[in-house]
Amino acid sequence: MSRIGRKPILLPKGVDVKIEGAEVTVEGARGTMAFGILPDISVALEDGRVLVSRANDEKNVRAAHGMTRAIISNMITGVSQGFEKALEIIGVGYRAQMQGKNLVLALGFSHPVEFAPPEGIELAVDGPTKVIVRGIDKQLVGQVAADIRSCRPPEPYKGKGIRYVGEYVIRKAGKAGGK
Repeated sequence: MSRIGRKPILLPKGVDVKIEGAEVTVEGARGTMAFGILPDISVALEDGRVLVSRANDEKNVRAAHGMTRAIISNMITGVSQGFEKALEIIGVGYRAQMQGKNLVLALGFSHPVEFAPPEGIELAVDGPTKVIVRGIDKQLVGQVAADIRSCRPPEPYKGKGIRYVGEYVIRKAGKAGGK
Protein backbone atom coordinates (compact mmCIF):
# COMPACT_ATOMS: atom_id res chain seq x y z
CA MET A 1 0.00 0.00 0.00
CA SER A 2 1.23 3.49 -0.75
CA ARG A 3 2.79 5.11 2.31
CA ILE A 4 1.65 8.57 1.25
CA GLY A 5 -1.72 7.40 -0.07
CA ARG A 6 -2.84 5.76 3.15
CA LYS A 7 -2.05 8.74 5.42
CA PRO A 8 -5.24 10.57 6.43
CA ILE A 9 -5.53 14.28 5.67
CA LEU A 10 -6.61 16.35 8.67
CA LEU A 11 -9.01 19.19 7.90
CA PRO A 12 -8.11 22.55 9.46
CA LYS A 13 -10.80 24.87 10.78
CA GLY A 14 -12.65 26.79 8.08
CA VAL A 15 -12.07 24.22 5.31
CA ASP A 16 -15.04 22.32 3.85
CA VAL A 17 -14.63 19.23 1.64
CA LYS A 18 -17.46 17.91 -0.54
CA ILE A 19 -17.28 14.60 -2.42
CA GLU A 20 -19.83 14.37 -5.24
CA GLY A 21 -19.40 11.37 -7.50
CA ALA A 22 -15.93 11.50 -9.03
CA GLU A 23 -15.15 15.07 -7.96
CA VAL A 24 -13.70 16.48 -4.74
CA THR A 25 -14.41 20.15 -4.03
CA VAL A 26 -12.49 22.02 -1.33
CA GLU A 27 -13.69 25.39 -0.01
CA GLY A 28 -11.75 27.65 2.32
CA ALA A 29 -11.08 31.24 3.27
CA ARG A 30 -8.93 31.88 0.17
CA GLY A 31 -11.15 30.25 -2.46
CA THR A 32 -12.51 27.04 -3.96
CA MET A 33 -10.76 24.24 -5.84
CA ALA A 34 -12.03 21.05 -7.49
CA PHE A 35 -10.32 17.82 -8.62
CA GLY A 36 -11.63 14.85 -10.62
CA ILE A 37 -10.84 11.41 -9.19
CA LEU A 38 -9.89 8.37 -11.28
CA PRO A 39 -12.42 5.49 -11.35
CA ASP A 40 -10.43 3.02 -9.17
CA ILE A 41 -9.63 5.58 -6.46
CA SER A 42 -12.15 6.35 -3.72
CA VAL A 43 -12.19 9.30 -1.33
CA ALA A 44 -14.10 9.27 1.96
CA LEU A 45 -14.72 11.92 4.62
CA GLU A 46 -14.93 10.73 8.23
CA ASP A 47 -14.34 12.47 11.59
CA GLY A 48 -12.79 15.59 10.08
CA ARG A 49 -10.31 13.54 8.04
CA VAL A 50 -10.11 12.75 4.34
CA LEU A 51 -9.16 9.16 3.50
CA VAL A 52 -8.01 8.04 0.04
CA SER A 53 -8.10 4.34 -0.89
CA ARG A 54 -7.76 2.24 -4.03
CA ALA A 55 -9.78 -0.64 -5.44
CA ASN A 56 -6.94 -2.89 -6.68
CA ASP A 57 -3.16 -3.20 -6.99
CA GLU A 58 -2.70 -2.51 -10.71
CA LYS A 59 0.37 -0.41 -11.49
CA ASN A 60 -1.46 2.69 -12.75
CA VAL A 61 -3.92 2.62 -9.82
CA ARG A 62 -1.05 2.33 -7.31
CA ALA A 63 0.66 5.30 -9.00
CA ALA A 64 -2.52 7.39 -8.84
CA HIS A 65 -3.21 6.56 -5.17
CA GLY A 66 -0.44 8.66 -3.60
CA MET A 67 -0.76 11.36 -6.25
CA THR A 68 -4.49 11.80 -5.55
CA ARG A 69 -3.85 12.10 -1.82
CA ALA A 70 -1.06 14.65 -2.38
CA ILE A 71 -3.22 16.76 -4.72
CA ILE A 72 -6.14 16.82 -2.25
CA SER A 73 -3.74 17.70 0.58
CA ASN A 74 -2.26 20.55 -1.49
CA MET A 75 -5.78 21.80 -2.29
CA ILE A 76 -6.61 21.90 1.45
CA THR A 77 -3.35 23.72 2.24
CA GLY A 78 -3.93 26.13 -0.66
CA VAL A 79 -7.44 27.23 0.33
CA SER A 80 -6.45 27.62 4.00
CA GLN A 81 -2.90 29.10 3.86
CA GLY A 82 -1.99 29.55 0.20
CA PHE A 83 1.34 28.97 -1.53
CA GLU A 84 4.19 31.37 -2.21
CA LYS A 85 7.42 31.31 -4.28
CA ALA A 86 10.03 34.03 -4.09
CA LEU A 87 12.43 34.96 -6.90
CA GLU A 88 15.45 37.21 -6.75
CA ILE A 89 16.94 39.20 -9.62
CA ILE A 90 20.72 39.49 -9.72
CA GLY A 91 22.59 41.76 -12.13
CA VAL A 92 23.53 45.40 -12.60
CA GLY A 93 20.48 47.30 -13.88
CA TYR A 94 18.19 44.27 -13.56
CA ARG A 95 15.00 45.18 -11.72
CA ALA A 96 11.28 44.49 -11.42
CA GLN A 97 8.28 46.76 -10.93
CA MET A 98 4.52 46.46 -11.05
CA GLN A 99 2.35 48.30 -13.59
CA GLY A 100 -1.21 47.61 -12.53
CA LYS A 101 -1.41 43.81 -12.25
CA ASN A 102 1.41 43.22 -14.76
CA LEU A 103 5.03 42.64 -13.82
CA VAL A 104 7.58 44.65 -15.85
CA LEU A 105 11.13 43.33 -15.81
CA ALA A 106 14.30 45.15 -16.95
CA LEU A 107 16.69 42.27 -17.69
CA GLY A 108 19.38 43.74 -19.93
CA PHE A 109 17.42 43.37 -23.15
CA SER A 110 16.74 46.31 -25.47
CA HIS A 111 13.12 46.25 -24.28
CA PRO A 112 11.33 45.69 -20.97
CA VAL A 113 9.75 42.26 -20.48
CA GLU A 114 6.07 42.40 -19.47
CA PHE A 115 4.50 39.45 -17.65
CA ALA A 116 0.73 39.22 -17.12
CA PRO A 117 -0.25 36.81 -14.33
CA PRO A 118 -2.93 34.18 -15.03
CA GLU A 119 -6.24 34.04 -13.15
CA GLY A 120 -5.76 33.13 -9.47
CA ILE A 121 -2.15 34.32 -9.21
CA GLU A 122 -1.03 37.45 -7.38
CA LEU A 123 2.38 38.97 -8.09
CA ALA A 124 4.16 41.33 -5.68
CA VAL A 125 7.47 43.17 -5.85
CA ASP A 126 9.42 43.45 -2.59
CA GLY A 127 12.12 45.96 -3.48
CA PRO A 128 13.53 46.28 -7.00
CA THR A 129 15.14 42.82 -7.02
CA LYS A 130 12.61 40.50 -5.36
CA VAL A 131 9.42 39.08 -6.91
CA ILE A 132 6.86 37.07 -4.92
CA VAL A 133 4.30 34.77 -6.59
CA ARG A 134 1.24 33.86 -4.48
CA GLY A 135 -1.84 31.72 -5.11
CA ILE A 136 -3.95 28.79 -3.90
CA ASP A 137 -2.94 26.30 -6.62
CA LYS A 138 0.52 24.88 -5.85
CA GLN A 139 1.11 23.69 -9.41
CA LEU A 140 0.13 27.03 -10.93
CA VAL A 141 2.28 29.03 -8.47
CA GLY A 142 5.30 26.88 -9.34
CA GLN A 143 4.62 27.13 -13.08
CA VAL A 144 4.28 30.94 -13.01
CA ALA A 145 7.51 31.22 -10.99
CA ALA A 146 9.26 28.97 -13.54
CA ASP A 147 7.88 31.09 -16.41
CA ILE A 148 9.20 34.28 -14.81
CA ARG A 149 12.58 32.62 -14.18
CA SER A 150 12.76 31.50 -17.81
CA CYS A 151 12.74 35.16 -18.95
CA ARG A 152 16.42 35.33 -17.89
CA PRO A 153 17.69 32.15 -16.15
CA PRO A 154 20.91 32.53 -14.13
CA GLU A 155 24.04 32.18 -16.22
CA PRO A 156 27.02 30.19 -14.90
CA TYR A 157 29.82 32.75 -15.34
CA LYS A 158 28.67 35.80 -13.36
CA GLY A 159 25.44 34.37 -11.90
CA LYS A 160 23.29 37.14 -13.42
CA GLY A 161 19.61 36.44 -14.02
CA ILE A 162 16.45 35.44 -12.15
CA ARG A 163 16.70 32.65 -9.58
CA TYR A 164 14.60 31.23 -6.77
CA VAL A 165 15.48 32.56 -3.32
CA GLY A 166 18.02 30.11 -1.89
CA GLU A 167 18.82 28.50 -5.28
CA TYR A 168 22.48 27.62 -5.71
CA VAL A 169 23.95 28.39 -9.14
CA ILE A 170 27.08 26.43 -10.07
CA ARG A 171 29.69 28.90 -11.28
CA LYS A 172 32.25 28.23 -14.01
CA ALA A 173 35.80 29.57 -14.03
CA GLY A 174 35.69 31.20 -17.45
CA LYS A 175 38.33 31.59 -20.16
CA ALA A 176 41.19 32.95 -18.06
CA GLY A 177 41.06 30.00 -15.70
CA GLY A 178 39.51 31.86 -12.77
CA LYS A 179 41.84 34.85 -12.21
